[in-house]
Amino acid sequence: MMKVLNWLKILLLVILVSCNKQNNELAINANNHSKSNSNTIHRISSDVKMVYIPGGEYKPFYGSDSVLTKVVPFLLDERAVTNEEFLAFVKANPQWRKSNVKRIYADSTYLRDWLSDTELPKNAKPDAPVCFVSWFAAKAYAQTVGKRLPTLDEWEFVAMADEVSPNARTKPEYSNNITSLYLQKDRQFNSVKQSKPNYWGVYNVFDLIWEWTDDFNSVLTTNDSRTGQYEDKNLFCAGSATSSTDVLNYAAFMRFALRTSVKANYTIANLGFRCAKDTTIIKK
Repeated sequence: MMKVLNWLKILLLVILVSCNKQNNELAINANNHSKSNSNTIHRISSDVKMVYIPGGEYKPFYGSDSVLTKVVPFLLDERAVTNEEFLAFVKANPQWRKSNVKRIYADSTYLRDWLSDTELPKNAKPDAPVCFVSWFAAKAYAQTVGKRLPTLDEWEFVAMADEVSPNARTKPEYSNNITSLYLQKDRQFNSVKQSKPNYWGVYNVFDLIWEWTDDFNSVLTTNDSRTGQYEDKNLFCAGSATSSTDVLNYAAFMRFALRTSVKANYTIANLGFRCAKDTTIIKK
């Protein structure tokens, strides 16, 4: 087991170093675009139910074993954004259609299987999660519905839950069940909300897609991974699991390996997103 974990750490570190050598021009231009483009976004409505997450403290998968991270209360969509919802978004915002989007904000596989700018893939389920979308596109969508992407800590806090408890990480079957789901092929084509929600009422945390987070790359390998300073860090490589505090959680290793390997304009066949929102409500 230790040999496997050491190999994973070395691999993730190599990927991280490689990512950090990328030209910063993409990040600078993309950040400028994000600011200038905010005034041209056309709002659309969303009737997705949001569930209240009370927040709390949790031990991240990375960093010091004795440090707990605080998560403040927030709202989270009960499910991922679907094909039909993203279709409404690109119809209202032509700059995000597959023929119009700039490659700096989405790579060449953006909405790859769509038949045209406003036609879903053949035989695609309208209520299946949208995939082949970049971080930039996900951020823009969230803005149009008055929301945002969840932070990495928010997402991982919710992901600790199983169907009956808010923190199931100590259960032997927790990681094994998630890993089995991750290995299932073509799960992204299934409709949302067909499985049971977790303790918080959140559906499909693991069984359909990987999901973007707002700060998907915030865990970079430094002496203090939570406070390391990097320019444009919201746009480039995700953090590795080289400072893991939960070495038996292989499912978390898989998530952080994916986050380490992507940039904000990447699009992947089973990578989508859901939205979150701030709240001032505090429930006891």
